[in-house]
Amino acid sequence: MDKLEAAAGRLGIRLSQKQIEQFQTYYRELIDWNERINLTAITDYQEVQNKHFLDSLTVVLGLGNSFNSPRVIDVGAGAGFPGLPLKIALPGIRLAVLEATAKKTSFLNHLQDKLGLDGVEVVTGRAEEVAHQTQYRESFDVVLSRAMAELPVLAELCLPFVRIGGLFIAQKKGVIDAEVKNAGRAIALMGGRLREVRKIEMEELSDGRYLVIIDKIALTPPQYPRRPGMPNKRPIT
Repeated sequence: MDKLEAAAGRLGIRLSQKQIEQFQTYYRELIDWNERINLTAITDYQEVQNKHFLDSLTVVLGLGNSFNSPRVIDVGAGAGFPGLPLKIALPGIRLAVLEATAKKTSFLNHLQDKLGLDGVEVVTGRAEEVAHQTQYRESFDVVLSRAMAELPVLAELCLPFVRIGGLFIAQKKGVIDAEVKNAGRAIALMGGRLREVRKIEMEELSDGRYLVIIDKIALTPPQYPRRPGMPNKRPIT
């Protein structure tokens, strides 16, 4: 994984031999489980390194040095991206991975054990419901989400997890100007404020990838997120 190691270095991440071996194990388990459950359409060795592992690590560009051992939740984690690659690279974070599909959380639990990761909680459930549970609501320093929904929907699903003073980082791809503009009302209503839309400038990821970075500046009204399915059905725009 020389190319992943070099690219991570350009993000300020120095991967040890143990961490590289963890990424190797991640790849093997991903491909093995993908034969039984649908985890990813990307299976090529180099493409997984770039489009899954490296892409996940780019969220460090939005973190800065704001937090010491931050509490992080990955909403809609799927096969674990971006949360688990970030945990491998930054083992000090306290990570929760939230995924609604039980088959996928079975994979995440297996992977956590296989990789020997401490400080990871795998949660099976929908964001609309879990965000109303006391132990998760407005209790995370950083909330991450990757390729899960349009930004107005993501704002409603994710900002209720963020404590005041924390961050929500959404990973997006393609032309997103209109999507960001349409999300303005939802972001404000959930207690957020758009800080930055940051383009990822890496040769390995040259297909228009962005971090949408949102600060949490006020409490989310208690009625949000709405019941399961409503944020997608009737997004706040």
